Amino acid sequence: MYFGQVLTAMVTPFDQHGDIDFNATRNLVNHLIANGSEGLVVAGTTGESPTLTTEEKLDLFSFVAKTANGRVPVLAGTGSNNTKASIDLTQQAEKTGIDGIMLVTPYYNKPSQEGLFQHFQAIAQSTVLPVMLYNIPGRSAVGLSAQTTVRLSKVPNIVAVKEASGDLDAVTNIISQTTDDFTLYTGEDSLTLPTLAVGGAGVVSVSSHIIGNEMQDMITSYKNGNVQQAASIHQSILPIMKAMFAQPSPSPLKEALNMQGVMVGNVRLPMIPLNEEERRTLQQILQSHLQKVS
Repeated sequence: MYFGQVLTAMVTPFDQHGDIDFNATRNLVNHLIANGSEGLVVAGTTGESPTLTTEEKLDLFSFVAKTANGRVPVLAGTGSNNTKASIDLTQQAEKTGIDGIMLVTPYYNKPSQEGLFQHFQAIAQSTVLPVMLYNIPGRSAVGLSAQTTVRLSKVPNIVAVKEASGDLDAVTNIISQTTDDFTLYTGEDSLTLPTLAVGGAGVVSVSSHIIGNEMQDMITSYKNGNVQQAASIHQSILPIMKAMFAQPSPSPLKEALNMQGVMVGNVRLPMIPLNEEERRTLQQILQSHLQKVS
């Protein structure tokens, strides 16, 4: 299933007390839709999902779905390392008006490939919603192999994967061995263009909060056969992509949004804000980019 070519893994705005700021969330959703995002992923890692309660997640799903109001699909992060808890959250999320769910590979308990298959299959079979798998071994300590992804693609409502392993060979194998209605997105911003080159559909992005329109232009240029133009855009936006991960995410991203007047507040512990030196470096990179595009 194709959700668009640029999806944004959305931050969760917090107020000065550390609670979800729903006014800021509304502004952020509208900002993203106006600036290149064709889909929103809510309560993923970028949304600080480990620090959100179940009640907060459900409130957020409902609010974002209502705010988006059908303009773009909204996918809810309902995955965890507890299959039963993921099923329970997924079934509650169904009632919030979201358009699909994203399931991260179970972290910390390190299941086998067969365990991963059964985990994802059980959650998918518990819901009518379309499912996007999310493979991110750098955060989960276990990776979803290409073979297991291909096997899971045969589960009727498992329709896409966000592949953040950085392994273009695995990406190629998944694309070549799945049907055309199974969609692969990269979860690595800087690998968007290489992923397109081997047959990927687009990106579930962090940097698109800041450079969504540029990422749209890059992908569209590539798909229209303007490979040199796409490469030029990639080169110009790579410093922004790198800056978003220069410190643990989403701290740089939230700081960048606040700098640009899209107020999203601070991060929750155990994440911490940027220090003064990190903030200055980020500001210089943002200003340099603005000068190049103006």
